[in-house]
Amino acid sequence: MIGMGVDCRGVAALALISLSSACVPAGSGPPLGRYSHDPDPTAVPRREAEVVALPAPPPAWEARPVTSDARTVAASTYVVQPGDTLRGIANRTGAGSEAIARANGLERPFVIRAGQRLTIPGGRYHLVRAGETGIAIARAYGVAWDQIIAANELTDPYILRVGQRVLIPGAERPRTREERAAAFRIDIDDIVTGGQPAIPERARPARATASSARVLPATTPVAPPATAPSGRFQWPVRGSIVRRFGPVASGERSDGLKIAVPLDTPVLAAADGTVAYVGGDIPSLGGLVILQHGGGWTTVYGHAGQLLVQRGQSVKRGQMIALSGDSGTNRAQLHFEMRQGRTPVDPIPRLPARP
Repeated sequence: MIGMGVDCRGVAALALISLSSACVPAGSGPPLGRYSHDPDPTAVPRREAEVVALPAPPPAWEARPVTSDARTVAASTYVVQPGDTLRGIANRTGAGSEAIARANGLERPFVIRAGQRLTIPGGRYHLVRAGETGIAIARAYGVAWDQIIAANELTDPYILRVGQRVLIPGAERPRTREERAAAFRIDIDDIVTGGQPAIPERARPARATASSARVLPATTPVAPPATAPSGRFQWPVRGSIVRRFGPVASGERSDGLKIAVPLDTPVLAAADGTVAYVGGDIPSLGGLVILQHGGGWTTVYGHAGQLLVQRGQSVKRGQMIALSGDSGTNRAQLHFEMRQGRTPVDPIPRLPARP
């Protein structure tokens, strides 16, 4: 649970004092340290309750639970009647309009004609309600969100529409609450692609603002940046790299960099962007900030001790977004990722050379 009610003026003052010695000047980066995966046995990780953040509502997938009431539709054929629309046929049959379009090779704007025979693909279809997110839908059915993305061919920006019928993959059978919980584990990709609440058909997501005082309702989607950042990304902190991108000794894969820094080091935005997420829903990463930068780029900042921005806030390259911590780990460090679309990429080639 993220601690609330921090005196942000005090935090900002502390951070500004630290900036003169800890921030990364443009065009420079942290020195490389030894490549180590071994935790410090004497270090004590900061408890999750000690992570402090600006007051904010719970994430949308907690604020708007989903009922697993998907309708099972048998595969069939439908003959288009005068006045029919694809949406109307979807409402009549219970299948998703996008699924019907894919099954029949229809391209936008999905023009159909009277007398046309349409294949209605069978399956389980969930009707999306206002404020529901991909994460909440996946949790409700105990299905991985990336499987739902694949089954529905969803694409960026992954914002669901109220009234949309989403195909739920997998065999239909009753699952206990424990089984559903065991089948779903939230990760960075889930938050980036499944964290936005559904939006009414003709509504638009909220535009980002530079003010951290604006607290958006959890059920308000946020528009991502329209264009990709210009120029190179910058280092978020100065410190020693203790884990690199790629395979590690344990046989797992590191999706980013682990950079050792002192506690309460200012963490800086690597590029202009919009805050897509602030919180602590991934225990292994502790306090977490996710920025979207346009052009499919996302950066991730984990293990923070203090979170200084709000979801829906616009930030500039080099702006302080958090203070480093040891939440979710056993040493003070920053977890830093870069993603292009849904794919983690090595940050090193995309950051300035070290002096």
